[in-house]
Amino acid sequence: MKTKCLIVDDEPLAVEIIESYLNRLDNMEIIGSCNNAIKAFEVLQKQPVNLLFLDIQMPRLTGIDFLKTLKNPPKVILTTAYREYALESYELDVVDYLLKPISFERFFKAVSKIYRQEMTGNGGFREKEANATDNDPYLYLKADKKMVKVMLKDILYIESLKDYVRVKTPAKDVITHQTISYFEEKLSEDSFLRIHRSFIVPIGKIETFSASAVEVPGKELPIGRIYKNNVLKVLNELHHL
Repeated sequence: MKTKCLIVDDEPLAVEIIESYLNRLDNMEIIGSCNNAIKAFEVLQKQPVNLLFLDIQMPRLTGIDFLKTLKNPPKVILTTAYREYALESYELDVVDYLLKPISFERFFKAVSKIYRQEMTGNGGFREKEANATDNDPYLYLKADKKMVKVMLKDILYIESLKDYVRVKTPAKDVITHQTISYFEEKLSEDSFLRIHRSFIVPIGKIETFSASAVEVPGKELPIGRIYKNNVLKVLNELHHL
């Protein structure tokens, strides 16, 4: 069964790009595109939509405000030219957040997350149940023969321990049999940053940074040599917003 996609964006070029990317994927079906949220709402009332590509900056009603009005929204991938919306997007439990201009590789990575969100086993990201009242995204990790719920907003850093990974939060450490690369693939690169072969940090938790280290609450973490250029590029871009 194909995933039915609706594109909501007031920029014709942006719509064309997403359409061209979707047409390269056999399991995707474009049911239409809209240039504002009001038209999108009408489409959602008339036919099933599995995946919504939603621009944030639109006339009349922003993508984020529109999403907040939907009681049972489809899966959503936000698209925007503005990085500063990344943290707010996490609160809305979207699949991913794409910064324009969008490369096909980054687009494919976002779409691929949809088919892996229900994974269980040693660790998995799970969508919230339909009747959940908590709007904050979370993940379940297998630790001590139990599945432990960890809120993304609580993560201070993620540390590789060879065949295990420590997820550090203010309340607890969760140690799970997993690789740090697994977390790097699953977490949005707009909100989480690989700074070292052993560390991933949430960008919003970084209090200070230098050319060699970043500081999150209660901990200074080293920046790895091979990650240095990208880390400083991302953090300096945020500094100049």
